[in-house]
Amino acid sequence: MSTPRRLILATRNQHKVTELRAILGAAGLNVELVGADAYPEVPDVAETGVTFAENALLKAHALARATGLPAVADDSGLCVDVLGGAPGIFSARWSGKHGDDQANLDLLLAQLSDIAPEHRAAHFACAAALALPDGTERVVEGRLLGTLRTAPAGGHGFGYDPILQPLGETRTCAELTPDEKNAISHRGKAFRALAEVVGELLG
Repeated sequence: MSTPRRLILATRNQHKVTELRAILGAAGLNVELVGADAYPEVPDVAETGVTFAENALLKAHALARATGLPAVADDSGLCVDVLGGAPGIFSARWSGKHGDDQANLDLLLAQLSDIAPEHRAAHFACAAALALPDGTERVVEGRLLGTLRTAPAGGHGFGYDPILQPLGETRTCAELTPDEKNAISHRGKAFRALAEVVGELLG
């Protein structure tokens, strides 16, 4: 068997690396996926784009240029219909401090406190990008549609998982098992679509 092509995922989150590695493996692709930790000298990239796709491409291109290897990246967030798609790209810093899940959740629930159940539609969105050192790029997207609860439920997941109830479900994303969530999640959908792109461009 030929030597696997090395592919870098622009994240230091080992769970995300493990998730994509499993998807690439299930697709039968001969690639070796590593996270950004494998190249600690490469700095993190500022997410200055105004869409999920732009941010994913920024990160993927920066890593591909810095390492000379194909790179993938993703960006995701929660989009609330009644808020015109917000928090969107600002999901991780909605409360003003990046990564404070509880503060972000509390602020969003407060903003939606008077919104009736029939107007609480929302979805998780994820854009996943592949960039090659020669500048070639591809972006795919995945969504998980649902509605927002008025109070958090469940101990799994992170971010806004405790308040998004997927369509057709009686539980929130945080009440699903990791396997159940991965099967329907926005990132799982985007990563599975990305695996097809990786197979097409990297063989």
